[in-house]
This record gives sequence, structure tokens and C-alpha cells, in this order.
Amino acid sequence: MQVKRWGQLDALRQQLGESRWLLCVDLEATCDDYPVGLDEAARNAHVLEVQRHEMETIEIGIALLDVQLEYRIVDHFGQFVRPLLRPKLTEFCTGLTGISQSDVDTAERFAAVQEQLGDWLAPRDTEGWRWCSWGDYDRNQLKEDAIRAGVDVLLDPARHINLKKCFWKIFACRALGLKCAVESIGLSWEGKHHRAIDDARNLARLTQLLLSSDAQRHGRHGMD
Repeated sequence: MQVKRWGQLDALRQQLGESRWLLCVDLEATCDDYPVGLDEAARNAHVLEVQRHEMETIEIGIALLDVQLEYRIVDHFGQFVRPLLRPKLTEFCTGLTGISQSDVDTAERFAAVQEQLGDWLAPRDTEGWRWCSWGDYDRNQLKEDAIRAGVDVLLDPARHINLKKCFWKIFACRALGLKCAVESIGLSWEGKHHRAIDDARNLARLTQLLLSSDAQRHGRHGMD
């Protein structure tokens, strides 16, 4: 896959260059889905154990990039979060994420985990940071988690960049899931898909390859 709109890529680099640090963020949340094979009537009658408005973050994964060092990955943050509304994970959720019930049962609540994140992030405040995710879901979910916990959201929505949107604009392609996007530019997926820390690391690898000066000079991103 080749870059089609260099102006979009240049604009993204300029936007990110205003801060020293870039956080690549991914979340996993409580969830449920319909059993396979249900017809329309059965789907309408089936009640999901976790409704969409009840979803809560159960894992936060962050890979930290140093913009001044060619977007090198320099640190990570990863924590499980204990849900409040639906503390028992569904079979669908554990199968999708690989997160176990014991992982969340022994974790802190959202407010405490966000405080830990604040302590980890504090040394980067002086030189400035922005954060990105693959789509807007993570931004919106963190806002809902903060409201539910009665705390201010730490990752300011105004500092957020929807990298999924940037990607399809730069490559003039349809919107892709993160794993497909990573593989479309010649990278192999590392770790387990739908684990927040692994998804965050892969998002960081994609970002690093996309924005590196070497890729800019050669006008390509490791793809034939």
C-alpha cells in the first residue's frame, strides 16, 4: 500500500511535532455478543448481558513514543481495571480478549488506575504530549468511565488524534481495523489481538513506520 496524499501525512507530522510525546492508547472493555446462528426473531428476544451503554474499561494499554527520536517506543503503561456495573466477565469477553476473571477481580477501580496513569504521565507534562487511538471509541469510553467514577478524564479529548481516520485519508483507502492496517503496510502483528497492551504496541509500530523520516525520504512504507 502506497501513500496517496502526502499533504495529509505532512499535516499529521506537523500536528504531532508540537509536542514531545505521543501516547498510543488502546482499551478493552466489558462486552457481550449474540450467539452464532440466531435468526432475527431470536436476536430480538435475546438480552445481552452487557448493553452497549454499560460497557466499562477493563484494560488500559499505552505505548509511549518520543517524537524527537523518530517516534521511538520508549515506555509502556498497562493495567487491568475492575468493572463496577457488570463485574462478571461474559464468556464472549474472555474469549475475545484473553482477559480472565481473576485479572479484573484483583485490579483497582477506574479512578485508582487513572491516578496511577497520571503519576506515570506527569514527568512528560513539561514538554507536552498528545494521544492517539484507532478510532474514537477509546476517547468516548474513557469519558464515560470518568463520568461513572466521578472524576475528571485524564486524557484530554482535545489532545486526541483519531489515527484510523488519518490512515484512510493518507492512503485514500477504506477504513480498516487495526490489525488489517498494520498488516497492510508490511508489518507482522505481534502479541494477541484485542489485548490492550498488545494493540497499543502494534498501533505504536504502525505510527512509527508511517511517520519516520526514512519512510518520508523514500516515499514508501516497507510495501511493494
